[in-house]
Amino acid sequence: MPRTTTYTQWIALPPHQVWSVLGDPRRWPEWNPAVTSVILHDAPAVGVTGDYMPRGRANEAVHGRFAKPFVLATFVPDRELTIEQPEPVGTMRMRWTLTPRDGGTELAQSLTFSGASAPAMRKVVGDLLLTDTRTAFARLALLAGLRPAEDALTAVIAGGTGALGRNIAADLTCRGHLVRVITRRKAAELPYEQYEWDGRTVGEWVAALRNPGRTALINLAGKLVDCRPTDRNVAELRRSRVDSTRALVEASKTLDRPIDYWVQASTTAIWADAGEIRCTETTPLPEPGLPQMTGVAAPWERAFEGANAAHRTILRTSIVLDRDAPAMKRLAGLTKAGLGGSVGNGRQWFSWIHLDDWLAIVRAALGLDATVTLPDGIIVAATDFPVRNRDLMAGLRRQLHRPWAPPTPAPALTIGAVFLRTDPALGLTGRHATSEVLRAAGFRFRYPTLDEALSDLLP
Repeated sequence: MPRTTTYTQWIALPPHQVWSVLGDPRRWPEWNPAVTSVILHDAPAVGVTGDYMPRGRANEAVHGRFAKPFVLATFVPDRELTIEQPEPVGTMRMRWTLTPRDGGTELAQSLTFSGASAPAMRKVVGDLLLTDTRTAFARLALLAGLRPAEDALTAVIAGGTGALGRNIAADLTCRGHLVRVITRRKAAELPYEQYEWDGRTVGEWVAALRNPGRTALINLAGKLVDCRPTDRNVAELRRSRVDSTRALVEASKTLDRPIDYWVQASTTAIWADAGEIRCTETTPLPEPGLPQMTGVAAPWERAFEGANAAHRTILRTSIVLDRDAPAMKRLAGLTKAGLGGSVGNGRQWFSWIHLDDWLAIVRAALGLDATVTLPDGIIVAATDFPVRNRDLMAGLRRQLHRPWAPPTPAPALTIGAVFLRTDPALGLTGRHATSEVLRAAGFRFRYPTLDEALSDLLP
């Protein structure tokens, strides 16, 4: 059965302007670095053939020698372009559609593999073409002439080279805002101004915060939590978050005026293993809680005190479901391998949010959603419908068409976590976290239920 992966992004340009770049397949490499070259055998039109070269020495050697030409299956100016590439015992179909929407363009990119070779080609070619898709859309928008308007927000993202940082940076860029990234190490592939820092001290990077217009700061800086919970690792997790937040707070005090909006990252793991407690913005923190959870998140939030900002949001984010996220890839990989059973007793709560909804919450916290006004303070970024671990794994099996799998006993997970260099508590603990603030503000989730989210992420 053919399987399709679709990404959509709103771009603050009319369709004809987006088409000025998208409609010429020869420019594909300019905005998607997974493609090194495209040659058309005639002017773009339905039925015209061409050759493209995927990045990578092995890919170039195999594709360049054996691949047949692709064909432009659809070519409707300002509306639709489809490339069909013959593959061994199958077909790859890449389709882009442009839809006028809300004064801009909704760009949808769909990648479909069919035939006997589909699973292998999806893994080899599909993963390559879909890497960091939202950043590719941002490059496309900039190439098409998108520039920040006079009243645009300057969004400074600390930790902007990480997974969530890349997504919000691309989303805001496509919407016509100016993005600057503060990072420990510049990423040459990102199309934004980047400022290097050590994550501890105030330095020249403060220039990123000095702007004549409205300024927002989104602080996502910190070491990934997917590590063994040793004393050394927990201390590093805490330091990477607390030190960077303190540096940003001290930098904000040197500014001539307050930062307009500050979104400070935190996590629902601050409640550690909450059992059957229904956690919301006003739920007290456990004492003392797990060191790698409460012990990291609580001082992280305290470090935010004293920030020089007009509007301040602490965003306690649950597990973000995104097809590119390591957690999602690991869960899907285990399920495909027949290890999609519940973990431990399977009753632990799993609070989650779809990436698109997380992006929408951040935009609302930055004052960019005319329909939703969020108050300052703590906001829980989680859907209204958490699920238990056993229901999560059943949903994954159902979506990936896998049969029932036996549970993974807690001792087995603990042993396996040693080899995977991860924390067994990530699977054995949980919390039922939802937001009273979002509900009161009238925020509407695009993907409120797990089945809706998985259907979008794992087609």
